[in-house]
Amino acid sequence: MKFTSIGKAFVVTAAAASLAVGMTACGNDNTSGTASSTGSASAECGGKNALTAEGSTAQQNAIAEFNKAWGQACAGKNLSYNGTGSGAGRQQFIAKQVDFAGSDSALAKEQIEKAAERCGGNPAWNLPLVFGPVAMAYHLEGVSKLVVNADVLAKIFQGEIKKWNDPAIAALNAGTTLPDTDIKPVYRSDSSGTTDNFQKYLAAAAPESWKKGAGSEFQGGAGEGAQKSAGVVQAVQATPGAIGYVEKSPAAAAGLPFAQIDTGSGAVELTDDNAKKAIAAAKFAKDGNDLALDLKSLYSTKEAGAYPLVLATYEIVCSKGYDADTAAAVKSFLKVAANQGQANLSKAGYIPLPDAFKARLLQSVDAIA
Repeated sequence: MKFTSIGKAFVVTAAAASLAVGMTACGNDNTSGTASSTGSASAECGGKNALTAEGSTAQQNAIAEFNKAWGQACAGKNLSYNGTGSGAGRQQFIAKQVDFAGSDSALAKEQIEKAAERCGGNPAWNLPLVFGPVAMAYHLEGVSKLVVNADVLAKIFQGEIKKWNDPAIAALNAGTTLPDTDIKPVYRSDSSGTTDNFQKYLAAAAPESWKKGAGSEFQGGAGEGAQKSAGVVQAVQATPGAIGYVEKSPAAAAGLPFAQIDTGSGAVELTDDNAKKAIAAAKFAKDGNDLALDLKSLYSTKEAGAYPLVLATYEIVCSKGYDADTAAAVKSFLKVAANQGQANLSKAGYIPLPDAFKARLLQSVDAIA
């Protein structure tokens, strides 16, 4: 498989259930589809006024920001987005029930042919539009700074490291007194794209320690399950000795501390800039306009100062096969999302698209027919 270097990119979080945002204001003209030096470009406002999409809850708050921006750029435009989860979104897209899907994972091999059938015999493209770091939130009295690595996390979530003062953790936290407290891992008990990406991270960054594979269901076999991101946050808050993986935004809103991750180049704090460094080191899985990511290159990065545990979410669209009105509206929405829609993403817990990644993404959007 051929890997193509990216450049840089952007973020993710979670939200509620279903949303439909009505739009107002007026539209505009730039038809180039490329990012300007300031990162803003006007959208074409053609096509139908109403689009439908379904899928990932992790990107749902970002979609709300994109809807708002679309309404300001293009009068009367409206996207109805149903946050039912990535799997449901892909299924509904393949069944022609929605115009595009939001997904925490690119189309699986067994879905590619079905998606092409839905698109009139044309390939569906995975366009990564929203990125968000995943926090390792913890509850450990008296420990304000905690460092872990992929090997330690793999062994914690498989039940092999059971105490916070285990020598493997102590070696990463010189000068910190770690308590002789039981470690209580918290994982998502529901089917979750965050779980899938967390396990893919462990498989890529600690292949000798994590033997459980990946998938939307937690495979580690240790700890306590909790429903949705909110459930993980509540469980960590309520449980001394707990550690859990959860999107940054809900963990930060709850005031939980995050562990730093040592990739082999020193401990790295979870910040937007540090997450961007990891994304910049990632690669696309192949050339062309399908921008599915090579997640191994992201998760196993040794780049100094790069925070590797980042969730990428995609918009899954038809490359061709839409009617003309739908194609124009999908392109309009995606262009606004990549440009004006980036303005408030950081406040919502996401990372705005860096210019290099944005320009590459917009090339693919322009190619939708």
